Amino acid sequence: MKRGIVVLLLVLLTAGFSFAAGNAEKEVSSEPIVLRLAETHGADYPTTQGDYEFARLVEERTNGRIKIEVYPGSQLGEERAVIEQVQFGAIDFTRVSISPLAAFAPDFNALQMPYLYRSPEHMWEVLNSPIGDEFLNSLEPSGFVGLSWFDSGARSFYNSVRPIKTVADLAGLKIRVQESALMVGLVEALGAVATPMPFGEVYSAIQTGVIDGAENNWPSYYSTSHYEVAGFYTLDEHTRVPEITIASKMSMDKLSSEDQKIIKQAAKDSMAFQIKAWADYEKVAEDAVIANGNEIYRLPDNSEFQAAMQPLYDALSPDLQKVVAKVRAVGK
Repeated sequence: MKRGIVVLLLVLLTAGFSFAAGNAEKEVSSEPIVLRLAETHGADYPTTQGDYEFARLVEERTNGRIKIEVYPGSQLGEERAVIEQVQFGAIDFTRVSISPLAAFAPDFNALQMPYLYRSPEHMWEVLNSPIGDEFLNSLEPSGFVGLSWFDSGARSFYNSVRPIKTVADLAGLKIRVQESALMVGLVEALGAVATPMPFGEVYSAIQTGVIDGAENNWPSYYSTSHYEVAGFYTLDEHTRVPEITIASKMSMDKLSSEDQKIIKQAAKDSMAFQIKAWADYEKVAEDAVIANGNEIYRLPDNSEFQAAMQPLYDALSPDLQKVVAKVRAVGK
């Protein structure tokens, strides 16, 4: 009798432990998966707004099972350090310029070539084609999953000396460039003096005459107040370098195939939101600069500028020249 009671108690205790363990397991599994996205721009910048839309879509489509926390303003580190952390799974996503990714997938160098695209529409036709998908997929061997493209406009020249209407107008001007061999080559091919320097020093350098100007897109020209010290802005649109959202392959591999599909589709569906946000921000910047009285010149034809770039194209490897040819053939 006593033995029977002891056995019964053991059975009940075992059942109780199993039930508790089962509940604990359910509680753990019901916790949302929290992933982190690193962003260098501020919270109100169009690329960051695109990040937030991507995060919203993922949370909505997983019924809150997956949450993506966006960290703007370089909270998780500067661009290069963040890319390394994404590669090893310490950070799950980031939005970056394609420039630093060329170190992992050399074909990305082709997308940065000057005067490559005939128009913004041509660029999007390329990026939304199988060619764009090939670029996204080319990052996987390096530990990244390419998700989507964001707009960052076109870069053009501005200076404090004179209007730039022909290549000859650039002769001798000291133009700040990024620390990039391609950008140095671009500016020097146009007859200007390429001057690499940190972006944060440009305003005072123009103001004090250390340099004559720089090159960037509408929002950067406006938001940095460079328009206050460089009154001439020529829209030659020499480069269109898209932004890209990438995921850590290590992070993605931990998710189910269904959740990976949801994330990839949400990233692509956030593109339209970001592109519109960028266009709206560009318009605000343009209106403010024009209201300030700056002299804006839109090149009616950039063929003279394009011709000056031929040595840069000739210096490309045969493989990159093939990529350029594929890009230029789109839409023709």
